[in-house]
Amino acid sequence: SATAIVHLEYDSTNPPPVPSPHWTRFVCISDTHSRMVHVPPGDVLLHSGDLTMVGRYSDFQRTIEWLGDLPHPRKIIIAGNHDLPLDHHDDWYEKNYMRWHRTQKQNIGLIQDLVQGHKAQRSGIVYLEDQSYEFKVKEEGRIWTVYGSPWSPYFHNWAFNYERGKEAEKIVSEFPKADILLTHGPPYNVFDTTIIGEHVGCETLAARLPSLRPRLHVFGHIHEGHGALIHEWPASDPNSSAEKPGIVDDQTVFVNAANWPMGPKARLPGGAAIRFGEAPFQPVIVDLLD
Repeated sequence: SATAIVHLEYDSTNPPPVPSPHWTRFVCISDTHSRMVHVPPGDVLLHSGDLTMVGRYSDFQRTIEWLGDLPHPRKIIIAGNHDLPLDHHDDWYEKNYMRWHRTQKQNIGLIQDLVQGHKAQRSGIVYLEDQSYEFKVKEEGRIWTVYGSPWSPYFHNWAFNYERGKEAEKIVSEFPKADILLTHGPPYNVFDTTIIGEHVGCETLAARLPSLRPRLHVFGHIHEGHGALIHEWPASDPNSSAEKPGIVDDQTVFVNAANWPMGPKARLPGGAAIRFGEAPFQPVIVDLLD
């Protein structure tokens, strides 16, 4: 579109150029589960959760060191349902760690320090947990706003799970308007189809989006749903109340950025498996006009 360009598949050794200095490049990844993928350079890296397999300290350490070494000046990350020790709400990890870490209960404080301590901050990592963040990419440029939330609908009581309905409403109703929305799980009916054909995204989130209208909404969780689209909102939508004059809110780029190959696209025509984080499961490049 005139204000957004999406690159789903590209030559990773020679990514497409940014259109002009008036654009900002966001690189979107998710569900890396302690693995490393080839990430093209950009202004901002966005990671939509599942940094690890089951939240062991060594896995967080590997992921945070990898992210910290990437050249993007800012790396904005959230947790996902696999990042177990980060879910301290209602002592969830204390009550549930035995299911995964029977003999090796993880040190929550050390892990929190890894993702949001001084070392992480110095390397440009910003960890959000139901939090907003504002930043500038260019010294004289505009301010971008982002909101990040790790929650997703209930699935076998993993981390950051909410029940559909009232519990979902309580969490999602708190989401503010922002240029960029990071959630771990998808909205209902947007890149949320599982291998067996079920739509498992959040209905409450889908219902809230017409009034939020972020420029960019990045999520993951459903690996086989990897993809992107630019959605045009109806011009006269009564739910839309642009709180800031001049905000562009007539379209949203939706990105399921999961890098773990799964589903029909995870195999080549001959049956060979797609390598982790490679096409068609590459990091998604989104260029937005400032």
